[in-house]
Amino acid sequence: MAELKLTDVAKSYGSVDVLKHIDLDIDQGELIVFVGPSGCGKSTLLRMIAGLERITGGTLEIDGQVVNDMPPSERGIAMVFQSYALYPHMTVYDNMAFSLRIAKKSEAEIKEAVTAAADKLQLGSLLDRLPKALSGGQRQRVAIGRSIVRDPKVYLFDEPLSNLDAALRVATRLEIAQLKEQMPDSTMIYVTHDQVEAMTLATRIVVLAGGGVAQVGSPLDLYERPENEFVAQFIGSPKMNLLAGKITGTGDQTTVALDGGGTAVSNVPSGADLEGATVRVGVRPEDFVAADGGDYVFEGDVGITEALGEVTLLYFEPQGQDNPVIGKLQGIHKDLRGKTVRLTADPSKVHVFKDGVSLLFPEGKNVTVAPH
Repeated sequence: MAELKLTDVAKSYGSVDVLKHIDLDIDQGELIVFVGPSGCGKSTLLRMIAGLERITGGTLEIDGQVVNDMPPSERGIAMVFQSYALYPHMTVYDNMAFSLRIAKKSEAEIKEAVTAAADKLQLGSLLDRLPKALSGGQRQRVAIGRSIVRDPKVYLFDEPLSNLDAALRVATRLEIAQLKEQMPDSTMIYVTHDQVEAMTLATRIVVLAGGGVAQVGSPLDLYERPENEFVAQFIGSPKMNLLAGKITGTGDQTTVALDGGGTAVSNVPSGADLEGATVRVGVRPEDFVAADGGDYVFEGDVGITEALGEVTLLYFEPQGQDNPVIGKLQGIHKDLRGKTVRLTADPSKVHVFKDGVSLLFPEGKNVTVAPH
């Protein structure tokens, strides 16, 4: 299996820069997930690694060898596409064996490889079927099996679950997670727009935006310690609330007087030079709790409630905010619609951003994304 190193990688189409300054080290055995808004270059970057798109700047190394000009067939890459791309007239066995026959492997080697891959993917009883006789999830497993038999250096997955319904997506996601456990040394790169897939499958997540990398880290790092407002709102559903205010207290904790009248206290430290600075306070909907006393972070009138059983989502009227504030309270709260509610949050759950960058990461960069 392989290690990958991307150094200042760029992609442009004429005068249009799609990706620029991509620096990324991927270790052997990692499952790296690329996420980002539509059009951010996730699939383009994956195709550049596969050799299906030309790299217009920087270098891509696989196991220490620069492969910029190496054809796809020589890179040791196997790719699983969003569409299954199975040969409809071939059985499952023949679909999985096809690349090995092209490589002129012996029938004994082919049978051994296909059987081993089928056992991993629970396809042993389906080897004689045609693709039309399979469910969507089974077809995707065959597509994955076709990659496994080649024993590649790197597996590339381009939104492999997008064509499945919700139930099949969950089941196949679990199968991919189990497959990774069976192949701990395999290096996998996975593109998705579904952050649940990213959070549950990834060793590390690469958030792409604005033509570059917004942040790289483990799923919980990105959730708990976002470096900028973009990542803070992109990771998590519903997205993080951002409330404008000014810093009124600095030190080991930061106190912010919010424009809406509330006061937020955060465990994020700040220097005395930030006294009076205009900032935005970030609180995830699930980190809000009902304020029992007089102190509160946010106060507003509940416009809409969504009772989901274990939690209730409260949507507040904007009242000067760019977007509605959302609270996610534990339990069922049927009687809050139209009422004024005060919410607060533990200081350990309160983020502070200045000029789009977290105070925890003063050297970080603000990320802006042009609307589509």
